[in-house]
Amino acid sequence: MPTMMKTHMDKYQKCIDICNQCITECEFCLDACLHAPDVDKRVECIELLKDCIEICSISAKYMAGNSRFASQICELCAEICDACAAECEKFEDTHCQTCAQICRDCAAECRNMAEAHQF
Repeated sequence: MPTMMKTHMDKYQKCIDICNQCITECEFCLDACLHAPDVDKRVECIELLKDCIEICSISAKYMAGNSRFASQICELCAEICDACAAECEKFEDTHCQTCAQICRDCAAECRNMAEAHQF
């Protein structure tokens, strides 16, 4: 049984890691945006950051639990990460640009995982 668990964690580990990294960057960006002087112009960005944090967390949990729905959740995660990246890219702050890049990386890895592990 332990080898079986190691195998399913191995196939998801890269995606789990990038989802966790995305959560961290989005949390940092969210805090910075909430304290930005133009916070009123960042409402859409703030909402997408919150969505991205949640879906990345759910994706990591579903993969860690080897859920049969992990691929579908990761497909949705990729879509939300791309939307978050597009919104963050509208702002020139370093935290927004860094977050956008991590979101793009996460979306790509989630798509790779979902395609490779379709049930």
